[in-house]
Amino acid sequence: MNHPLKIHDLSVAYQKNPVLRNISLEVPEGKLIGIIGPNGAGKSTLIKAALGLIPRLTGDVEIYGRPYKEQRTIVGYVPQRESVDWDFPTSALDVVMMGRYGHLGWFKRPGRAEKKFAMECLEKVGMTDFASRQISQLSGGQQQRIFLARALAQDAKLYFMDEPFVGVDAATEKAIITLLNELKAQGKTVLVVHHDLATVKEYFDWVLLLNVKLMAFGPVNQVFTTEKLQQTYGGKLAMLGHENQSTLIIP
Repeated sequence: MNHPLKIHDLSVAYQKNPVLRNISLEVPEGKLIGIIGPNGAGKSTLIKAALGLIPRLTGDVEIYGRPYKEQRTIVGYVPQRESVDWDFPTSALDVVMMGRYGHLGWFKRPGRAEKKFAMECLEKVGMTDFASRQISQLSGGQQQRIFLARALAQDAKLYFMDEPFVGVDAATEKAIITLLNELKAQGKTVLVVHHDLATVKEYFDWVLLLNVKLMAFGPVNQVFTTEKLQQTYGGKLAMLGHENQSTLIIP
């Protein structure tokens, strides 16, 4: 079976300090997967290492059984919003069109069909009226929607999203989760770095608990438990409430 993502013995270090240690996992197809863990746990690093954006000490990463560099056209990536230069002089439509370049190749310019597809992606995130707007003139939530539209334009099979819900309004958060469920319905696989523990059960099918090491990985009803969360967060977590409605507290 060719898994959308297969990681074997992945380790990453910054200045000799381990950030990820011996991570191995096989991601099933067609799932929404939340990557959960405390600050400094290596969540963003896991995505960047899988995409080859940072060097690995050890380990192998396969996308549908092949190295990422051979599978770029079937992988979509939404980075953290603060890591993007939003002052770069380009329009929202141009940003979304960038998602088509992997399919076109380096020397072919996007034409009418690519523009039409990009506009359809903007429509899915409710941003067609802002197609000609400079990205620096957009709000934080609008900027996040533009990058989601760019990921859609890639027409990928596997998506990585790094904290897409951070700093967005309620309407944008609702639009994002609607979009994630549409991708899932199409058989896509989506991994999302996420911080809001209160929405994990509502948003995701599977959960990856991470704190430098892989603490647990599996269906949300099996993995997202008080015991495993306390192990992941170093015991600094309490769950209050009754069986059907509980509140997670991280001091």
